[in-house]
Amino acid sequence: MLLIGLTGSLATGKSTVSTLLSQSPYNLPIIDADVLAREVVEPGTPGYNKILKHFESTTPDLLLPSPNERKGRPLNRAALGRRVFGSSPSRQRDRKILNSIVHPAVRLAMAKSILYHYLCGQWAVVLDIPLLYDSRLDIFAPVVLMVAANPEVQMSRLRIRDPHLSEEEARNRVASQGGVDEKVVRTKARGEGRGYVIWNNGSRGQLESQVNEIVKEVERGRRGFWRWALLVLWPMGLLWAGWEVGRGWWERRRWEAHVRAKEE
Repeated sequence: MLLIGLTGSLATGKSTVSTLLSQSPYNLPIIDADVLAREVVEPGTPGYNKILKHFESTTPDLLLPSPNERKGRPLNRAALGRRVFGSSPSRQRDRKILNSIVHPAVRLAMAKSILYHYLCGQWAVVLDIPLLYDSRLDIFAPVVLMVAANPEVQMSRLRIRDPHLSEEEARNRVASQGGVDEKVVRTKARGEGRGYVIWNNGSRGQLESQVNEIVKEVERGRRGFWRWALLVLWPMGLLWAGWEVGRGWWERRRWEAHVRAKEE
């Protein structure tokens, strides 16, 4: 089974591409890291309790009122966002702490979902992960789709989508996910057939056309016999998965060496 990493910064159209891939004619299963990130911090979960332990005493509006407080009041995600998004040292520190709580729980939930779809005989699964490179999960995705947009288009969409955000808050949220340009270069550096950049500065029709062409290319040679061979002959599937992870690890090391060389 092929794992397709789908990434992109805020308001670039990643969610739109994810929706397209989940619908006909593709009908690909989507494992959405944002959805899992909400589920693993619902009231009563270990993640929820850890967030309360660290942030509740210093964030008065951390919890929302709830008619049913048996499991606990839900998190005020807007308040938590104001606490961790930004470039100051304190916010960066708090963001790292929050990520250290959420990311391991999301990875465990993601692994369970991947196993389920593998056993169901899916030829491919889409891992919708905004911080695919930052979370170092790119090594598990033999194919990466990066959705990109020009900065002015990105900011315009974000302000329309979330009108409650001030301009500074919008810029902080965009900055927290890293620059689009670097992700574009990194995706292209993965090589032919492994990294695709989807530019979403135009119409919905133009976006759909790009997605269609890319999926056709990715499908070629990955459906039919090999899908069932890797499922039935599971040792072969494990070897193939190990090879792809090793290849992804080597690609990441090569990229990190490239970045260090530029900084020297």
